Amino acid sequence: MQKVKLDKIDRSILRDLQAEGRITNVELAGRAGISAPPCLRRVRALEEAGYIKSYHACLDPKALGYHVTVFAQVGLSSQAEADLEAFEATVQDWDEVRECFMLAGETDFLLKVVAPDWDAYQTFLTTKLTAAANVSHVKSSLSIRAAKLAPGVPINPETGGDNGGTEIETGPEA
Repeated sequence: MQKVKLDKIDRSILRDLQAEGRITNVELAGRAGISAPPCLRRVRALEEAGYIKSYHACLDPKALGYHVTVFAQVGLSSQAEADLEAFEATVQDWDEVRECFMLAGETDFLLKVVAPDWDAYQTFLTTKLTAAANVSHVKSSLSIRAAKLAPGVPINPETGGDNGGTEIETGPEA
């Protein structure tokens, strides 16, 4: 196997898998303009190289009883690395928190939290989030609606999108 930079075919595969994770290998290969065996080798190489982190279904929160989405801006008393890591570890145990980002600026963390209703969020806020070690303040913003949900990153097979330098083993070309 040879090492190559992401090419047009790799980027096409990534774009199509990001948009439609259940696509068959045969259809994916057809869209990329290659046969199925080299397409599967490329997908496996992209997985091993860390470009593809996981596959999952996008679920409708409201259909599953989660009618409230809140973005919580969390400030910590200490920003020492050990304290930041401890907060991140704590958040891992909270099912209500679906996403957690450490930020630069006034807010230390931004959490995306789902709950069945406002009362359930308030219970989470008072019994877990504000009660957590090192949390100094929380500012909650209730989401009214999502205007755009585009997972992943923009990928254009023609112009790149891999930052031009990562190499992966993709095996023989199709």
